[in-house]
Amino acid sequence: MSAIRDAAPPDRAAIEAVTLAAYEQYAAVLSPPRWAAYRESIRATLADVRPAAQIVAEDGGVLVGAVLLYPAGAAMAVPGAGSITLACPEVRLLAVAPAARGQGVGRRLMDECVRRARAAAAPALTLHTTDMMSVAIRLYGRLGFVRAPELDFSPAPRITVKGYCLPLTLPSPQRGEGE
Repeated sequence: MSAIRDAAPPDRAAIEAVTLAAYEQYAAVLSPPRWAAYRESIRATLADVRPAAQIVAEDGGVLVGAVLLYPAGAAMAVPGAGSITLACPEVRLLAVAPAARGQGVGRRLMDECVRRARAAAAPALTLHTTDMMSVAIRLYGRLGFVRAPELDFSPAPRITVKGYCLPLTLPSPQRGEGE
């Protein structure tokens, strides 16, 4: 089973390699110019992840997954829309090495993001994804994320990046319940 930990500076090259390998499957879905732009966006994001926490999964000393967790209040660039200030923590660039898929690595990284968001007393955890990322969308659904169309944005014509939200706070019990 993989160990989950904060990334360290020596992990940078391995994180980029795992992330690009994980996202490479989308090169077949996107046009070559759009894939090139997306790949460069990933590389630019990974070049300076501040103020995000960078979390990795390691198995037998080999990095097999990574994710970024941006804190509430962080400014985040939104392609085609400038930038936004995050109201809640946000997950970005969840990546699992192709050879490590199906072993629960993505789930463990997401569980760590949820744990950290709860520890920060965040009311919710958000993320963005697209329909081409169907495996990730199924994982997010199993974790309890629900569509949040108010978070959607469109970086290019005919492309919608969909927002998802995981509420982390439970409503107060109604009077009389549990008494």
